[in-house]
Amino acid sequence: MADFTKITTFIFDVDGVLSDGTVIAYADGEQPRSFLVKDGYAVEKAVQKGYHVAIISGGFQEGVRKRLEFLGVKHIFLGIKDKIAVFHQFLKDNQIEASQVLYMGDDLPDYDVMKLCGIASCPADSTQEIIDISQYVSPKEGGKGAVRDVIEKVMRSQNKWVISNNHANG
Repeated sequence: MADFTKITTFIFDVDGVLSDGTVIAYADGEQPRSFLVKDGYAVEKAVQKGYHVAIISGGFQEGVRKRLEFLGVKHIFLGIKDKIAVFHQFLKDNQIEASQVLYMGDDLPDYDVMKLCGIASCPADSTQEIIDISQYVSPKEGGKGAVRDVIEKVMRSQNKWVISNNHANG
């Protein structure tokens, strides 16, 4: 069983994790993704509670950046081919130990960096290789609540998932 109590940092892939992996290709080159508002709410809450939240993705759509910035995410790395190099630099720049990181990925580009984290996690519909190395497999699919699930698990384990009348827009 994964020990969520030591996690201070969330790192997420986008396609297949924050989105369901569906890409719509328009003639002008734009490739929009859809995001679940409940995942966004959890990301926003994690940022507000002082967790480091980072995105490391091979995709590079400006709409994705704008959505993440709206949620308060400050560490957004898009168009990344070498996720391990970005991961190490992010940890160094923010004085974070790899053991404090929960990384959620869903496919082979995430494999090597997931092996370096405190907790490797994935959505239920991830590739088998990713499921095999994950300490936590969400019962939710990518883009359909997996991010909310894992953030809520961590925050509840640390008594930081507080219900109040002060709700932000996700």
